[in-house]
Amino acid sequence: MQLNKLRGNTFFINAPTNIGVYTFKNKNCVLIDTGIDNTQAGKLDQILQESGLHPKYIINTHSHTDHCGGNLYFQKNYPGCQVYTSAIEKLFIESPVLHPAILFSASPLKGLGKVPRPVKIDLVFEIGINKIEDKKFEIQSLSGHTPGQIGITTPDSVSFLGDSIFSENILGKYSFPNLFDVEQSINTLCELKNNTAELYVISHMDKVIEKNQLSQLIDKNLNNINSYKEQILELLEQPLSREDLLENICVLNDLSLDFKEYHLAFSTVSAFIKYFFDQHIVDYSLENGRLYYYKK
Repeated sequence: MQLNKLRGNTFFINAPTNIGVYTFKNKNCVLIDTGIDNTQAGKLDQILQESGLHPKYIINTHSHTDHCGGNLYFQKNYPGCQVYTSAIEKLFIESPVLHPAILFSASPLKGLGKVPRPVKIDLVFEIGINKIEDKKFEIQSLSGHTPGQIGITTPDSVSFLGDSIFSENILGKYSFPNLFDVEQSINTLCELKNNTAELYVISHMDKVIEKNQLSQLIDKNLNNINSYKEQILELLEQPLSREDLLENICVLNDLSLDFKEYHLAFSTVSAFIKYFFDQHIVDYSLENGRLYYYKK
């Protein structure tokens, strides 16, 4: 992990979840995401201290723990540090039990992971131009992976895209990534083609990419979604429950899931069903206490 200069005052720290850093002349800085926990936040802090930087602002792209798990560390160690995100992600960061509760549809089992402590959000960003100190940051809606994910473009034309798009490596390991809303994911990917930034940082990718590389990666993500759309519709030629559908997807694509990954994948199955249902392609029937979905 080290502080890597990108353009002007924009840097990033390569980590399991890449961290954006924007610096001001007074050595205050903006962090874009904070990693998964206090341990990782401490490592980030050490790098910042070595450069004489003072984290005064945090922008969370979204509410998943690997993006906001270090917030409390910086709030505790840097009194007055302010945290920004979107209105929807604020709900989840301030009430983190919502994520596992949604996955389990009830008070969640411990196997879904430790629920982090709530974090106070100081400011909700609007989509468009927002100012921090005397600098303008462009906030872009990137919903789909989560309902209110945002992207941040710094004054140096560097865009941080969170988990709105997945690297080839991630798609190779987890070809059925967690999506909250399939239609919004597709719309976000298509809209990213209109982004005019010079450089792009994706949260789980080991390199920074340029515009032409982003366009190619967008197409690979869209193709991956389309492949699963076709596969699911083919499977739904016969009535299947959501559990049946996920079982078939796992077998056909050689997916090996642990307990938490199963629930994340099950949620993505639901997202695809919702997408097809809204398009009037899929319907359901309830027979003998079992709910089936099928292609019309």
